[in-house]
Amino acid sequence: MKAYRLGLCLALLAVLLFGTSSVWAQSIKVGVVNFARLLEEAPQSQASQRVLTEEFSPRERDIRGQEQQLKQIEERLSQGEGFMGEEERQQLERDARDLQRELNRSKSEFNEDLSLRRNEELGKLQRMLIGEVQGYARDQNYDILISEAAGVVYASTAVDITDSILEVLKSRYAAQGGGN
Repeated sequence: MKAYRLGLCLALLAVLLFGTSSVWAQSIKVGVVNFARLLEEAPQSQASQRVLTEEFSPRERDIRGQEQQLKQIEERLSQGEGFMGEEERQQLERDARDLQRELNRSKSEFNEDLSLRRNEELGKLQRMLIGEVQGYARDQNYDILISEAAGVVYASTAVDITDSILEVLKSRYAAQGGGN
């Protein structure tokens, strides 16, 4: 899919370069940006990860504590099998089941909350990166910026051929009798 998008972008670029004489007459500044690398290496991304770690580490510690507690109960059950009274064994089994249920619920809520927060942070980070990349493109006088994953990220009005294509479409529509 990435290869298809990149091919599509390059085909668009070829049309822009060779298809219109006004664009051909001027030089076009084109850039490629790797958003995956920006997301991975940007200090803002690393700061966002630290925020999530700090926010969720207390809950993660609680879950580890519950897991340890469950492990201890299970060990007591297996070690005391021959020495333990029936009532004590049943109580430990109930405790283990209750704790397992609570642990499963805690893990599920933790994973869901972490996923939601991670997506929120990722969305904020992506919006910030897109804004920065578009601002950089304008400041550095790029005409087109292409992303490996997303296609065209920025295009200046100098290379926008939408109006020309609309005129062709309108004239073809009128020529086919669509204007009646």
